[in-house]
Amino acid sequence: MDWQAIAALISGSGVGFLLGLLGGGGSVLAVPLLLYFVGVPSTHFAIGTSALGVSVNAAVNLLGHARRGTVKWPCAITFALAGIAGAALGSTIGKLIDPEPLMLMFALAMAAVALSMWRPASGDGLADVQLNPRIAVRLAGIGLVVGLASGFFGIGGGFLIVPGLMLGSRMPMLNAVGSSLLAVALFGATTAFNYALSGYVLWDVAGWMVAGGIGGGALGVWASRKLAARRALLQRVFAVFVLVVATYVAYRALSTVG
Repeated sequence: MDWQAIAALISGSGVGFLLGLLGGGGSVLAVPLLLYFVGVPSTHFAIGTSALGVSVNAAVNLLGHARRGTVKWPCAITFALAGIAGAALGSTIGKLIDPEPLMLMFALAMAAVALSMWRPASGDGLADVQLNPRIAVRLAGIGLVVGLASGFFGIGGGFLIVPGLMLGSRMPMLNAVGSSLLAVALFGATTAFNYALSGYVLWDVAGWMVAGGIGGGALGVWASRKLAARRALLQRVFAVFVLVVATYVAYRALSTVG
Protein backbone atom coordinates (compact mmCIF):
# COMPACT_ATOMS: atom_id res chain seq x y z
CA MET A 1 0.00 0.00 0.00
CA ASP A 2 1.54 3.33 -1.07
CA TRP A 3 1.17 6.73 0.61
CA GLN A 4 -1.67 7.86 -1.66
CA ALA A 5 -3.73 4.81 -0.72
CA ILE A 6 -3.06 5.35 2.98
CA ALA A 7 -3.96 9.05 2.71
CA ALA A 8 -7.17 8.20 0.85
CA LEU A 9 -8.07 5.62 3.50
CA ILE A 10 -7.53 8.17 6.29
CA SER A 11 -9.49 10.83 4.39
CA GLY A 12 -12.40 8.48 3.78
CA SER A 13 -12.48 7.53 7.46
CA GLY A 14 -12.72 11.18 8.51
CA VAL A 15 -15.39 12.10 5.97
CA GLY A 16 -17.41 8.97 6.77
CA PHE A 17 -17.24 9.69 10.49
CA LEU A 18 -18.47 13.26 10.02
CA LEU A 19 -21.28 12.13 7.72
CA GLY A 20 -22.43 9.59 10.31
CA LEU A 21 -22.07 12.04 13.18
CA LEU A 22 -23.53 15.23 11.69
CA GLY A 23 -25.43 14.01 8.63
CA GLY A 24 -23.98 16.81 6.52
CA GLY A 25 -21.07 19.19 6.19
CA GLY A 26 -18.34 16.58 6.47
CA SER A 27 -18.23 15.88 2.75
CA VAL A 28 -17.11 19.46 2.08
CA LEU A 29 -13.65 18.45 3.32
CA ALA A 30 -13.29 15.63 0.79
CA VAL A 31 -12.11 17.81 -2.12
CA PRO A 32 -9.44 19.73 -0.11
CA LEU A 33 -8.24 16.45 1.41
CA LEU A 34 -7.86 14.85 -2.01
CA LEU A 35 -6.05 17.88 -3.42
CA TYR A 36 -3.70 18.78 -0.57
CA PHE A 37 -3.38 15.56 1.44
CA VAL A 38 -3.88 12.68 -1.01
CA GLY A 39 -2.31 14.57 -3.92
CA VAL A 40 -4.71 14.05 -6.85
CA PRO A 41 -3.76 15.85 -10.10
CA SER A 42 -6.38 18.61 -10.32
CA THR A 43 -9.60 20.09 -8.96
CA HIS A 44 -11.77 18.22 -11.47
CA PHE A 45 -10.23 14.88 -10.48
CA ALA A 46 -10.75 15.77 -6.81
CA ILE A 47 -14.42 16.63 -7.36
CA GLY A 48 -15.19 13.53 -9.44
CA THR A 49 -13.35 11.16 -7.09
CA SER A 50 -14.72 12.69 -3.89
CA ALA A 51 -18.28 12.58 -5.24
CA LEU A 52 -18.00 8.83 -5.72
CA GLY A 53 -16.46 8.25 -2.30
CA VAL A 54 -18.96 10.46 -0.51
CA SER A 55 -21.87 8.83 -2.34
CA VAL A 56 -20.95 5.30 -1.23
CA ASN A 57 -20.11 6.44 2.31
CA ALA A 58 -23.47 8.20 2.58
CA ALA A 59 -25.27 5.07 1.36
CA VAL A 60 -23.55 2.98 4.03
CA ASN A 61 -24.41 5.51 6.74
CA LEU A 62 -27.99 5.61 5.48
CA LEU A 63 -28.36 1.93 6.40
CA GLY A 64 -27.44 2.72 10.00
CA HIS A 65 -30.00 5.51 10.25
CA ALA A 66 -32.64 3.38 8.49
CA ARG A 67 -32.21 0.64 11.10
CA ARG A 68 -32.86 3.26 13.77
CA GLY A 69 -36.08 4.29 11.99
CA THR A 70 -35.08 7.94 11.53
CA VAL A 71 -35.51 8.09 7.74
CA LYS A 72 -38.75 9.59 6.40
CA TRP A 73 -38.66 7.64 3.14
CA PRO A 74 -41.47 9.31 1.11
CA CYS A 75 -40.09 12.79 1.81
CA ALA A 76 -36.48 11.71 1.32
CA ILE A 77 -37.24 10.03 -2.03
CA THR A 78 -39.20 13.02 -3.35
CA PHE A 79 -36.41 15.42 -2.41
CA ALA A 80 -33.64 13.21 -3.80
CA LEU A 81 -35.29 12.38 -7.13
CA ALA A 82 -35.89 16.06 -7.89
CA GLY A 83 -32.32 16.89 -6.93
CA ILE A 84 -30.77 14.36 -9.31
CA ALA A 85 -31.64 16.58 -12.28
CA GLY A 86 -30.05 19.55 -10.51
CA ALA A 87 -26.91 17.55 -9.71
CA ALA A 88 -26.57 16.48 -13.34
CA LEU A 89 -26.82 20.08 -14.55
CA GLY A 90 -24.58 21.46 -11.81
CA SER A 91 -21.81 18.93 -12.42
CA THR A 92 -21.94 19.60 -16.17
CA ILE A 93 -21.42 23.31 -15.55
CA GLY A 94 -18.66 22.62 -13.02
CA LYS A 95 -16.63 20.63 -15.55
CA LEU A 96 -16.57 23.65 -17.87
CA ILE A 97 -14.93 25.98 -15.33
CA ASP A 98 -11.14 26.24 -14.97
CA PRO A 99 -9.70 24.66 -11.79
CA GLU A 100 -8.45 27.86 -10.09
CA PRO A 101 -11.71 29.86 -10.24
CA LEU A 102 -13.60 26.70 -9.34
CA MET A 103 -11.53 26.23 -6.17
CA LEU A 104 -12.03 29.88 -5.22
CA MET A 105 -15.78 29.40 -5.51
CA PHE A 106 -15.41 26.15 -3.57
CA ALA A 107 -13.74 28.09 -0.74
CA LEU A 108 -16.74 30.43 -0.65
CA ALA A 109 -19.03 27.40 -0.50
CA MET A 110 -17.01 26.08 2.45
CA ALA A 111 -17.44 29.40 4.23
CA ALA A 112 -21.20 29.13 3.65
CA VAL A 113 -21.12 25.63 5.16
CA ALA A 114 -19.33 26.95 8.23
CA LEU A 115 -21.81 29.78 8.71
CA SER A 116 -24.80 27.46 8.27
CA MET A 117 -23.43 25.09 10.91
CA TRP A 118 -22.62 27.82 13.42
CA ARG A 119 -26.29 28.28 14.21
CA PRO A 120 -27.85 24.79 14.05
CA ALA A 121 -31.52 24.61 13.21
CA SER A 122 -33.98 23.77 15.92
CA GLY A 123 -34.62 20.10 16.42
CA ASP A 124 -38.38 20.68 16.77
CA GLY A 125 -40.75 19.55 14.05
CA LEU A 126 -43.61 17.24 13.16
CA ALA A 127 -42.47 13.73 14.02
CA ASP A 128 -45.52 12.22 12.29
CA VAL A 129 -45.23 14.26 9.09
CA GLN A 130 -46.80 12.61 6.04
CA LEU A 131 -46.08 13.39 2.39
CA ASN A 132 -48.91 15.23 0.64
CA PRO A 133 -49.06 17.14 -2.68
CA ARG A 134 -48.17 20.53 -1.12
CA ILE A 135 -45.19 19.14 0.78
CA ALA A 136 -44.09 17.17 -2.30
CA VAL A 137 -44.00 20.34 -4.44
CA ARG A 138 -41.97 22.21 -1.81
CA LEU A 139 -39.52 19.34 -1.38
CA ALA A 140 -39.10 18.91 -5.14
CA GLY A 141 -38.38 22.61 -5.67
CA ILE A 142 -35.86 22.82 -2.84
CA GLY A 143 -34.30 19.51 -3.86
CA LEU A 144 -33.73 20.72 -7.42
CA VAL A 145 -31.86 23.84 -6.24
CA VAL A 146 -29.81 21.98 -3.63
CA GLY A 147 -28.94 19.27 -6.16
CA LEU A 148 -27.65 21.94 -8.54
CA ALA A 149 -25.29 23.32 -5.87
CA SER A 150 -24.22 19.82 -4.84
CA GLY A 151 -23.34 18.84 -8.40
CA PHE A 152 -21.55 22.09 -9.18
CA PHE A 153 -19.24 21.91 -6.18
CA GLY A 154 -19.01 18.12 -6.02
CA ILE A 155 -20.04 18.01 -2.37
CA GLY A 156 -22.72 15.97 -0.67
CA GLY A 157 -24.72 19.08 0.16
CA GLY A 158 -25.92 17.80 3.52
CA PHE A 159 -25.51 21.26 5.05
CA LEU A 160 -28.25 22.42 2.64
CA ILE A 161 -30.22 19.18 2.48
CA VAL A 162 -30.93 18.95 6.22
CA PRO A 163 -32.46 22.45 6.54
CA GLY A 164 -34.10 21.97 3.12
CA LEU A 165 -35.90 18.85 4.29
CA MET A 166 -36.95 20.60 7.49
CA LEU A 167 -38.19 23.65 5.57
CA GLY A 168 -40.05 21.60 2.98
CA SER A 169 -41.73 19.13 5.30
CA ARG A 170 -41.28 20.45 8.87
CA MET A 171 -39.78 17.12 9.93
CA PRO A 172 -37.60 17.14 13.09
CA MET A 173 -33.82 17.53 12.87
CA LEU A 174 -33.24 13.87 13.79
CA ASN A 175 -35.32 12.69 10.84
CA ALA A 176 -33.80 15.29 8.49
CA VAL A 177 -30.28 14.08 9.30
CA GLY A 178 -31.15 10.47 8.53
CA SER A 179 -33.24 11.33 5.46
CA SER A 180 -30.56 13.65 4.05
CA LEU A 181 -28.18 10.75 3.46
CA LEU A 182 -30.33 9.38 0.63
CA ALA A 183 -29.97 12.67 -1.23
CA VAL A 184 -26.24 12.86 -0.44
CA ALA A 185 -25.79 9.37 -1.90
CA LEU A 186 -27.81 10.01 -5.06
CA PHE A 187 -26.44 13.51 -5.73
CA GLY A 188 -22.90 12.19 -5.29
CA ALA A 189 -23.55 9.23 -7.59
CA THR A 190 -24.97 11.53 -10.28
CA THR A 191 -21.99 13.89 -10.04
CA ALA A 192 -19.48 11.03 -10.04
CA PHE A 193 -21.09 9.44 -13.11
CA ASN A 194 -21.00 12.75 -14.97
CA TYR A 195 -17.33 13.32 -14.12
CA ALA A 196 -16.47 9.71 -14.94
CA LEU A 197 -17.78 10.28 -18.46
CA SER A 198 -14.95 12.82 -18.84
CA GLY A 199 -12.36 10.56 -17.18
CA TYR A 200 -12.19 12.62 -13.97
CA VAL A 201 -12.57 9.76 -11.46
CA LEU A 202 -9.57 7.99 -9.88
CA TRP A 203 -11.19 4.66 -9.13
CA ASP A 204 -8.45 3.26 -6.89
CA VAL A 205 -8.37 6.40 -4.73
CA ALA A 206 -12.17 6.38 -4.51
CA GLY A 207 -12.05 2.73 -3.46
CA TRP A 208 -9.72 3.47 -0.55
CA MET A 209 -11.92 6.40 0.49
CA VAL A 210 -14.93 4.10 0.53
CA ALA A 211 -13.08 1.48 2.56
CA GLY A 212 -12.12 4.08 5.16
CA GLY A 213 -15.59 5.59 5.14
CA ILE A 214 -17.31 2.33 6.05
CA GLY A 215 -15.50 2.12 9.38
CA GLY A 216 -15.60 5.85 10.00
CA GLY A 217 -19.29 6.05 9.18
CA ALA A 218 -20.21 3.24 11.58
CA LEU A 219 -18.28 5.02 14.33
CA GLY A 220 -19.97 8.30 13.46
CA VAL A 221 -23.48 6.84 13.66
CA TRP A 222 -22.61 5.34 17.06
CA ALA A 223 -21.16 8.66 18.24
CA SER A 224 -24.25 10.57 17.04
CA ARG A 225 -26.31 8.64 19.60
CA LYS A 226 -23.82 9.10 22.41
CA LEU A 227 -23.21 12.80 21.75
CA ALA A 228 -26.73 13.87 20.75
CA ALA A 229 -26.94 16.32 23.66
CA ARG A 230 -23.75 18.08 22.50
CA ARG A 231 -24.61 18.25 18.82
CA ALA A 232 -24.77 22.06 18.72
CA LEU A 233 -21.31 22.39 20.28
CA LEU A 234 -19.85 19.80 17.91
CA GLN A 235 -21.26 21.63 14.91
CA ARG A 236 -19.78 24.94 16.04
CA VAL A 237 -16.34 23.46 16.59
CA PHE A 238 -16.53 21.84 13.17
CA ALA A 239 -17.73 25.12 11.64
CA VAL A 240 -14.60 26.90 12.86
CA PHE A 241 -12.42 24.15 11.42
CA VAL A 242 -14.17 24.33 8.04
CA LEU A 243 -13.71 28.11 7.98
CA VAL A 244 -9.97 27.72 8.60
CA VAL A 245 -9.70 25.17 5.77
CA ALA A 246 -11.75 27.47 3.50
CA THR A 247 -9.27 30.27 4.14
CA TYR A 248 -6.38 27.99 3.17
CA VAL A 249 -8.17 26.82 0.03
CA ALA A 250 -8.84 30.42 -1.01
CA TYR A 251 -5.19 31.32 -0.37
CA ARG A 252 -3.99 28.43 -2.53
CA ALA A 253 -6.42 29.30 -5.31
CA LEU A 254 -5.45 32.99 -5.31
CA SER A 255 -1.75 32.11 -5.21
CA THR A 256 -2.14 29.91 -8.28
CA VAL A 257 -4.05 32.60 -10.17
CA GLY A 258 -1.39 35.16 -9.27
